[in-house]
Amino acid sequence: MSRVPGVGAHMLRPSLPLGSASSAQSRGCRGSRGGAFFLACALHHPLRIRAAPCTLRIRIASAPAAPVLSGMTPSEDTSGRRRGYHHGNLREALVTAALKLIAEKGPHGFSFAEVAREAGVSPAAPYRHFPSREALIAEAALRGFGLFADLLDDAWNSGKPSPLAAFGKVGRAYLAFARHEPGYYIAMFEAGLDLDADPALRAEAERAQGAMRRAAEALIERAAPEKRPLARMMSAHIWAMSHGVVELFARNSAGLGAPISPEDLLESGTLVYLRGLGLIQGED
Repeated sequence: MSRVPGVGAHMLRPSLPLGSASSAQSRGCRGSRGGAFFLACALHHPLRIRAAPCTLRIRIASAPAAPVLSGMTPSEDTSGRRRGYHHGNLREALVTAALKLIAEKGPHGFSFAEVAREAGVSPAAPYRHFPSREALIAEAALRGFGLFADLLDDAWNSGKPSPLAAFGKVGRAYLAFARHEPGYYIAMFEAGLDLDADPALRAEAERAQGAMRRAAEALIERAAPEKRPLARMMSAHIWAMSHGVVELFARNSAGLGAPISPEDLLESGTLVYLRGLGLIQGED
């Protein structure tokens, strides 16, 4: 046996046959990943070399890559750029990404894969929470109706300081929601969702309409019983007027302009409507 520079004589033994158990264990150590485990194997199985003089070189394997959960991508891609998804709430990340795409491209202008890319996850990841793109849009609409209902209820404020003043606040809240939450608003009203196919979605939509209906019920109390319009019909008329102002003027979707602000346009239109029904007089 010849000495190897840097290696003690007590560590030099004849090479084992390739078929022996110790040789197989050694091959298992050499195939393992991770520097610490490699060194542990080396200490457990003393180094065996042949007699030919050489200089011993030990290469410690690099540490294994950080684990990647199924359906997720790391927080950085191979180019070093930060990815958008590096936390554990995948469902919320997907809804947020969908709202952004809905606002930018409309409810039918993007694919499920684009949602995944926007969220920074793999194309298969969205299916862990939503069976389809339509189901994801329905979730966005459900949340939107819930927020919308709360906002309209707060604006109505039980008809304070007066039913007419509170009714005007409800109209302004409608426009404000459409302007500041376009993703929700479009998912709610422009995605073509079937409310009858989703009881939860219908319940939230009706809760939002309930605020407008309560306002109408309070206003019709001002008229004589024989002259009172149906509250549901009146709330539907005001709802349609509000939606028309949003679509034509508040979001500039049609490229049209109005001589007054959308808020003033809706308020003046509502006053004309209520006067026509005899619910307000000239001094109101």
